[in-house]
Amino acid sequence: MCGDGMATGQQEKPTINVNERGAERDGKPQLMNRRLFMQLLVFDCTGELGAPESERALVSSLERRGIAAVVYHDVNNPRGLALLTWSEDPAHFVTHVRPMFAEQDLQGLELKPDLTMLGRSYSSGFEPDLEFWLLERPRTTALDESCPWAVWYPLRRSGAFEQLEPREKGGILREHAVIGRAYGEAGLAHDIRLACHGLDANDSEFVIGLVGKDLHPLSHVVQTMRGTRQTSTYISQMGPFFVGRVAWRSAGSPG
Repeated sequence: MCGDGMATGQQEKPTINVNERGAERDGKPQLMNRRLFMQLLVFDCTGELGAPESERALVSSLERRGIAAVVYHDVNNPRGLALLTWSEDPAHFVTHVRPMFAEQDLQGLELKPDLTMLGRSYSSGFEPDLEFWLLERPRTTALDESCPWAVWYPLRRSGAFEQLEPREKGGILREHAVIGRAYGEAGLAHDIRLACHGLDANDSEFVIGLVGKDLHPLSHVVQTMRGTRQTSTYISQMGPFFVGRVAWRSAGSPG
């Protein structure tokens, strides 16, 4: 049948609403069609300049361009660096970040595509301050001077999870959230949660960034989450994992 809506018994077209939704205020839900995109690029320093010189060149380029970013030392690669950038406009990664790598001093940075991560902030519908959650919390978490350690990874849930009844899904998600909140309130681990449906080469659904003062609690929260029903039953893929320590960060400059 042609998709003209004339087939007998055909369902009505769904109502499309791309707004993010937060908790009610004055009896009305918060709605916002804005979100923050974040991208992690991971590199090997393979050129003649060497890792320290490549790092200085990368930081210098970011400073000249006023790009908000975090540069990480790759804990598992002594010649590795990673770059985290963000913007409400995803074109930023093409029009501002991409041109940096045409510079001669950055030619020795070889991208590791398997570790590239791109996602967007999203809401669950219960956020008391939707604008803060979507736009400010991810960047302030990434820029927190008290949190030099980071673990970033993508994940995908199995299709079976999406077939569960909303009440059951909610209970599974709450179990996960309670654990994450406990680590955050203890100052051990803070998360950046991004959706990446259709944005990931490996069909991942989410990108998670864990940041903290020490590395061990970040590993510990991942370990603890393995015992939840969501992870043990409905996560079909996690990783690859990037583990880094902040080398440089900046909130950028306007314009």
